[in-house]
Amino acid sequence: QVQLEESGGGLVQAGGSLRLSCAASGNTFSPTVIGWYRQAPGKQRELVASITIDGRKTYGDFVKGRFTITGDVAKVYLQMNSLKPEDTAVYYCNAEVSLRNYWGQGTQVTVSS
Repeated sequence: QVQLEESGGGLVQAGGSLRLSCAASGNTFSPTVIGWYRQAPGKQRELVASITIDGRKTYGDFVKGRFTITGDVAKVYLQMNSLKPEDTAVYYCNAEVSLRNYWGQGTQVTVSS
């Protein structure tokens, strides 16, 4: 069993910044990929950013240089700058371990205009 401990999130004005973090624990195998997804009301869950065990990073098309994922598969950080109201969503940490996906409980990010 893998536990994902999320922190960060909250309310910020448009143009502001937030940092999310996620720590993986509870399994003898390290995640092969860890990252963040988000889901806004009425929309599908989408990839925000992820990092692989060998350091490869992937970002959602909407990020456009505003977000940066750092860290490693044990603990990962998502720095979000130039936030927009459309970034408002629940952000979920996700880790792939031994071909299984694990999800955190989610943290709310709200960007006011």
